[in-house]
Amino acid sequence: MAERCTARALGMALALGLALIASAPAGAQVNVLTYHNDTLRTGWNSSETVLTPAAVSGGSFGLLQQVTLDEQVYAQPLLVTGLTLNGATHDVVYVATEGNSVYAIDATSGEILLQTSLGTPVSIDNLPGKCPFSGDEVGIESTPVIDTGLQTLFVMAYVYTGSTEDYVLHALSLTTLADQVPPATVSVSHTLSDGTTVYDFMPGSNLQRPALLETSGNVYAAFGSFCDLDANVSRGWLIGWNASTLSPLGQATLTNEVLPANSPNDYFLTSIWMSGYGPAAGGAAGNLFFVTANTDPSGTTYDNQSGINLSESVVEVTPALSGVVDYFSPTDPGDDVAYLDEHDKDFGAGGVMLLPAQPGSVPNLAVAAGKVGIMYLMNSENLGGENSANVLGEYSIGRCFCGPSFYTGSDGVGRVITSGGRSIRSFRVQTSPATSLLVDKDFKSPTLVTGQGPGFFTSITSNGTTADSAVIWAIGRPEKTKKEVTLYAYNAATGALLYSDTAGSWVNYGANANLVPTVANGKAYVASYKTLSIFGLSDPDHPLIPKSRFIRPAGPPDRFDSPHQISGFVRSVSGAQVVIELRDGRRMTADISDARRQHAAVRPLPGEAVFVRGDLDRGILRAESLVRAKPQPELWRPDR
Repeated sequence: MAERCTARALGMALALGLALIASAPAGAQVNVLTYHNDTLRTGWNSSETVLTPAAVSGGSFGLLQQVTLDEQVYAQPLLVTGLTLNGATHDVVYVATEGNSVYAIDATSGEILLQTSLGTPVSIDNLPGKCPFSGDEVGIESTPVIDTGLQTLFVMAYVYTGSTEDYVLHALSLTTLADQVPPATVSVSHTLSDGTTVYDFMPGSNLQRPALLETSGNVYAAFGSFCDLDANVSRGWLIGWNASTLSPLGQATLTNEVLPANSPNDYFLTSIWMSGYGPAAGGAAGNLFFVTANTDPSGTTYDNQSGINLSESVVEVTPALSGVVDYFSPTDPGDDVAYLDEHDKDFGAGGVMLLPAQPGSVPNLAVAAGKVGIMYLMNSENLGGENSANVLGEYSIGRCFCGPSFYTGSDGVGRVITSGGRSIRSFRVQTSPATSLLVDKDFKSPTLVTGQGPGFFTSITSNGTTADSAVIWAIGRPEKTKKEVTLYAYNAATGALLYSDTAGSWVNYGANANLVPTVANGKAYVASYKTLSIFGLSDPDHPLIPKSRFIRPAGPPDRFDSPHQISGFVRSVSGAQVVIELRDGRRMTADISDARRQHAAVRPLPGEAVFVRGDLDRGILRAESLVRAKPQPELWRPDR
């Protein structure tokens, strides 16, 4: 394990920066430059003076503008105030789409000030197994990051050249959206654990879903897989570039260094995806933190020796990506690494948040949760290794495709806010006599109307620690076939619902809408399918748009060209023969031999929902691909 850095000054600077944000003067204009507001990923805007609980619940808050975009959006909108574009001063919202477009939009009027295209996005037809978890096409899927000192927006585009796929990192001017320096095509190699076998990054098999991170003068991007397919070649990566030049760092982190001979199913992964949550940076040394997902379903390839395969783990690495500094892997019965790998219960379905420095003997804390729904409280200076007994606390929150948030209440006590299942939970941070999280006197919110995967993302606004100023914001995923996403606002002190209404559409109902609201300067911004919605307080010049006038863009036709496709629950597995119960109760057998040979099939587990495409041959579906589906039949694609 690499020697821990001791740069306490950097940790103090990070804490001071957050403190300065929290104490910004009333009325100060706030920028949102990175995913979840800061590199700790707290999701907290502590300088919001307009959108108080009273204002949001008073009847004058609602939809003010809708902006039409070219494609679906997964990325969180970012915000820079007081920029001069086209000869005038604007507060500017930056939105990146799956169409590989970047928009600069006036934050109040919704006027599109600039737009640029970064190349042809990759069609679903060219994805491994036609993975349906991203959308009809994949372009910019991760949240960009902005450096106002460099006047640059960093964004990762997935580009189809006509014969191959490439990831290209751009450094765009905030005022022109032109490249500041030549773009960097992602290309990197890593030597596996035998010291001789070289593994090359494969852009056609790796998905860049987590938000970009800028810290220590570098920009970082993390990679996972498409639907756990191409698992024979896809592995998790964390890659970095110099922010000024886009020259690559000398090293990259490969999360899985297992040799092919040591993987029983020729299956690697250990993806970094976190449902879009970005890697975090902070702590005393300014190191980077992320959470990994599943690897070989045998449950036997986890290997913490020198970090050879840290699947299902919170991992800490240096800014130079020179090696693993520390890690935590769960060991509880029913929640240990082997069980998580065997049953596709990714710890890495959620992200890890670092808390601002806390009082007491353990100042640097971290929290993370995943599909099983256990949130771990960790000392980020000593994550705990392979032993759940070494963490500071475990808390049942409900299954979590999500990531936590943080704010400090009017009593001066920190709160961890997290979803799980269909509710929001608030935990107080206790630092004496022992460090833990407490739920007494705090709340579990009423159930949200939210479909798809369990959990969702939250963010917080407040006027510093002023009483009755904190609001929890969340976006509910589409419920059943309504294909709408909903903006929610809750009183952070009581959990009472302040506001909810339609905020956009999500036609790709087979894929989670892992959307994060951006809230600052009296406005809330929600990007979804082909739309940016701007919410705020109405006035005579800016009346609310009634729900009856909300524009819902039409979705694309089903582009899958397989003659047959079915969805259903796996009832039995015998070799390559999988019996699937369809939504109408009928049962069909799928032969997944060909899909397995092409590494286009995930491991079918009895009781789990799957989506299968292929050719029908004498009553048997000869599968060309088998991927996981949502557990709700109403979210399945039509059978044919």
